[in-house]
Amino acid sequence: MDLYSIGEMVIDFTPGSEPASYIRNAGGAPVNAAIALVKSGLTAGVCCSVGDDDFGRFLMDTLREYNVRVLNPRLCREAVTTMAFVTLYENGDRSFVFARKPGADMFLREEDVREEDIRESAIVHAGSCSLSASPEREATVRALRLGREMGKLVSFDVNYRNLMWDDDQEACAQAVREILPYVDLLKISAEEVEMMGGEEGIPALMERFGLTVVMETLGPDGARCFFRGKKFLSPGGKGKCVDATAAGDSFWGGFLASLRLQGVNLAGDITEEILRRAAAYGNAAGDLCVQRKGAIAAIPTREEIEAQLEACQG
Repeated sequence: MDLYSIGEMVIDFTPGSEPASYIRNAGGAPVNAAIALVKSGLTAGVCCSVGDDDFGRFLMDTLREYNVRVLNPRLCREAVTTMAFVTLYENGDRSFVFARKPGADMFLREEDVREEDIRESAIVHAGSCSLSASPEREATVRALRLGREMGKLVSFDVNYRNLMWDDDQEACAQAVREILPYVDLLKISAEEVEMMGGEEGIPALMERFGLTVVMETLGPDGARCFFRGKKFLSPGGKGKCVDATAAGDSFWGGFLASLRLQGVNLAGDITEEILRRAAAYGNAAGDLCVQRKGAIAAIPTREEIEAQLEACQG
């Protein structure tokens, strides 16, 4: 299995064509990243908690539809499936309101994280949303720790969502700092960089926690990569943004997919040349994603990404 992804899987309600109407979609950043890898021809599994309700069964069916392994088939009876209501703006940007007091995603347990699943994976991936509540937090930390102990490539997406953290950026930043010793690859947005101490502090952050790569996403401007004391810009695409939902997940899923497609198994396998190709692949994936509405449906395939890269080179 190329990717073990742990964290929230939710119902995204996106605006419909009629006023005050919404369309049900499967969502959640760790899931979007996993599906991005599968769409690039790789294998992925997701460890998440969903409710014992119609929404939860719809989410499990969605994973199976996209050939993503369901690593925790237990349906949660302590809470209903977590829901997010998405507002889209004219520039394609969006905001979220979560129904999560509590939500089923919060009830992922440490015992749901099986050592054998981690052992057979190349990459272990998580994000900060699953650090915002217990017992999901402890389950996520266990997965990241096992990934590091077993010598896997460990990936983390800061992915700050203010409503999941009660608008407490420092609480999120502290939770992220606590798991950084396990992490090789860190994805962080320009806004989140400030939360973690500013761009000028990234080299010190990398040295303190032993990070191999930090990728700062810059929206349509691409991504800035920090690696071995150097930094470089990987430019973004020029596609018109109609919906930014899952754009960052498409970028990161594409980035991780490219690393695997280039034969990367360990952090020590990564070179600047490999990173530049992976960042370009991720940027092409994100650029294609924002040109379509939706999350999972908008994530591009390997063929589409490679065609985009070829067109840009031509």
